[in-house]
Amino acid sequence: MELSDIDKIELAYLQFEDYLDLKEVMVSAYTSMPNSYWKEHHIKSLLRKFPEGQVVIKVNGNIAGCALSIIVDFEKYDANHSYADITANYTFDSHDAQGDVLYGIDVFIKPDYRGLRLGRRLYDYRKELCEKQNLRGIAFGGRIPNYHKYSDSLTPKQYIDKVKSKEIHDPVLNFQISNDFHPTRVLKGYLEGDSDSQEYAVLLEWDNIYYEKPVVSAESSKTVVRLGLVQWQMRAYENIDALLQQVEYFIDTVSGYRSDFALFPEFFNAPLMAQYNHMSEAQAIRELAQYTDDIVQKFSNLSISYNINIIAGSMPEIRDNVLYNVGYLCKRDGTVERYEKIHVTPDEAKVWGMQGGKELKVFDTDCGKIGILICYDSEFPELSRLLADEGMDILFVPFLTDTQNGYSRVRHCAQARAIENECYVAIAGSVGNLPNVHNMDIQFAQSMVFTPCDFSFPTNGIKAEATPNTEMILIADVDLSLLRELHQFGSVKNLKDRRKDVFELKKL
Repeated sequence: MELSDIDKIELAYLQFEDYLDLKEVMVSAYTSMPNSYWKEHHIKSLLRKFPEGQVVIKVNGNIAGCALSIIVDFEKYDANHSYADITANYTFDSHDAQGDVLYGIDVFIKPDYRGLRLGRRLYDYRKELCEKQNLRGIAFGGRIPNYHKYSDSLTPKQYIDKVKSKEIHDPVLNFQISNDFHPTRVLKGYLEGDSDSQEYAVLLEWDNIYYEKPVVSAESSKTVVRLGLVQWQMRAYENIDALLQQVEYFIDTVSGYRSDFALFPEFFNAPLMAQYNHMSEAQAIRELAQYTDDIVQKFSNLSISYNINIIAGSMPEIRDNVLYNVGYLCKRDGTVERYEKIHVTPDEAKVWGMQGGKELKVFDTDCGKIGILICYDSEFPELSRLLADEGMDILFVPFLTDTQNGYSRVRHCAQARAIENECYVAIAGSVGNLPNVHNMDIQFAQSMVFTPCDFSFPTNGIKAEATPNTEMILIADVDLSLLRELHQFGSVKNLKDRRKDVFELKKL
């Protein structure tokens, strides 16, 4: 399947009614082990014992993959256990809700959907489930399907060492290692009939660093969101493909840190105007607008492929012969939403003939409600206050400023928005020079993440800050549960204490 054919990706709990579709996926996934798929009574047993551990991933409503798991008291099993041991001869009576390890029973992806990194999403769900259940880690026996090609000359341990050193490619083991699982031992006679692996497997484990020995407590789990800000270097690009290659480089990098969001700056694609420098500024930016649809499609593909929500900065766009400054939120479930710059700067209006938009909204994401204001819009407190009234947790501000004066306006206004709206604010801009692009020749930026100013937050209201005028990424974790506490128990309550009997703010 092509990325452009995907409308929506969703993770859902497995339902017994899905069995026939699930069976089709299993049969197609295990061509080397015919008749090895799970039967109806197996799935029914898993759903009865541990429904939260059985999930499917759907693409356009069709099941594309599945992950099955149980909880076990791992100390009860011999270090050289078999698959039959861990599953209690496939009855799953080994499931123990009071156990300490999430044990992976199976993960499979339909061949048509491989290459979309869907397996990574299933493993990320397992990690989140492990943390939520306060288990000490995840374990499973990983097949080594290419071992039969080397069994005459290599022991299983030698084979694993060569896979780890990249001398041999093993698709299953390579995937597990890339998802932070570490091999701990070789399991002999693990899965009966697995001739490709010579019935060997590798015990792979992932440690939950947040694990705490269970105590009786009224504490609720916290929601932590990881932000990845791209401080983009303006440089010459030969064509759009070269620019998008740099885009993917940054998305690959921030997703490698398991970021939930990637934020790009305003007009990050301006270098493509260099080839139109012989035209007037107004004509050149309209030529740049012709790339917007293709760039948005690429961002959407990358959001799916790298499992990350992308705020695609801003780009020029022409609608009904009117030039706007717009951006797109490309979610990792495949959906795409649009936002507009409401207040264009005097320079944008005078030089380019750009007009301001009218749509202002909060976006629902898998990491809370977010708002997006492009550059100059952050300097108008009414906009972010309207978004706060709709429950915004994080405000993202892609910006472009040429001088330190302009940057200071955005920076200080953004920090004010964090305090007055009791939310997080992330700003990302561009650095460097574009001597071959009129009206876009110099840049100044320092990307930052701001917080409210109260006891649970940094005293200066700055969570993280990039080095000024340097190409880099900035990674920061923000805890949404702290906002909930602030709204209720803060030293001051900027949202609750508004005198609505004196003034009122509303959308027209």
